[in-house]
Amino acid sequence: MNTTALTLTPTTRALAWCLHLLVVGLLALAAGRAVADGRPHAGVVLAAAVACGLVYAAGPLLPGTSRSLRAAAWWLTAVGAAWLVLLALSADGVWVAFPLYFLQLHLLPRRAGLAAVTATGAAAIAGFAVHQGSFNAAMAIGPALGAAVAVAVVWGYQALYRESEQRRRLIEELTATRADLATAQHTAGVLAERERLAREIHDTLAQGLSSIQLLLRAAERALPQTPENAARYVDQARQTAVDNLAEARRFVAALTPPALEGTTLAAALERLCATASTRHRITARFHLTGDPVPMPTAHEVALLRIAQSALANTVRHAQASTAEVTLSYLGDHVAVDIVDDGRGFDPTHLPVPDPAAGGFGLAAMRARAQALGGTLSLESAVGHGTALAAQLPLVPTPDTPSDPAPEV
Repeated sequence: MNTTALTLTPTTRALAWCLHLLVVGLLALAAGRAVADGRPHAGVVLAAAVACGLVYAAGPLLPGTSRSLRAAAWWLTAVGAAWLVLLALSADGVWVAFPLYFLQLHLLPRRAGLAAVTATGAAAIAGFAVHQGSFNAAMAIGPALGAAVAVAVVWGYQALYRESEQRRRLIEELTATRADLATAQHTAGVLAERERLAREIHDTLAQGLSSIQLLLRAAERALPQTPENAARYVDQARQTAVDNLAEARRFVAALTPPALEGTTLAAALERLCATASTRHRITARFHLTGDPVPMPTAHEVALLRIAQSALANTVRHAQASTAEVTLSYLGDHVAVDIVDDGRGFDPTHLPVPDPAAGGFGLAAMRARAQALGGTLSLESAVGHGTALAAQLPLVPTPDTPSDPAPEV
């Protein structure tokens, strides 16, 4: 069966109703003319027309006709036989051949449909010639031209329908692909935002809470022998909590970190060293080399966060007495170096990140630097301190936006 005809659309339904009306109209014309002209066999012609109409009407009512090639072939055979009877009784039956062409081409495969149309056309020409008692080329023109028009129309429509179906499938695939792409982009955005939030929380709130914990432990050790020292540690812990609360509020509001608000990166790093020296048993000194130049806010935030995280690691783990923080402007690059004289460690045996024990600092710092086209290097040895250097390009790389939004 012609699979093109299986999917009904409003257009195909309208064409089918037009075909039904055409068959009924032509059968009525043949019967009406026989009755109106008072032909000898008018009653028989009327009965043949009615029988042909009933056989034709049975096809659309039978569900198997549109789904089974065998059922459709048997139905077309029955309709053709009834039509041949009508054609044998009346020359006006020749006009019914035209809708039969469309019906055969519509329900049968291409080769079988073309053969059925050829046979129907030949029968129409022969029947009309018998009624006229002679044959000439003019008698063949009408049925042959009708068959050619039917073939061209049906095959052309089927070609357009197939192309339309192909485009519809392509559009569906494109829509599905765009939906999958949007989902993938959304997922990637969510993962990137989670990574950013993890870095921010680690470099701000987590470090602040860790500092508060160290200060409160120091206050606990100072009691009750030196209550004035304990009070100082508690006051520093309270100030750290205030600072981290401000960080959290600015973090939620997606604003510039308070440490950079209204000041320069150099001043923020110098204040960071002073705060660390005041609150912990370490001497942190800041150095500036080169001539400061303007840089994107994202670069300043990244360098400040890296310095905060590195200095917090020094306070917590290095047991260092001094730490040197250096901000260097190197032409087309800017770098922050943090060097301490602590106990050091083996960089090849870093602890596995753990939610309870931490260990996310170096990965977060490296991710910050790489996100802006920079690098992060680390040198350390057991008993020889640690040196960490983060370097960012002042000229945006092809993968880095020229004016990235502030990452806070």
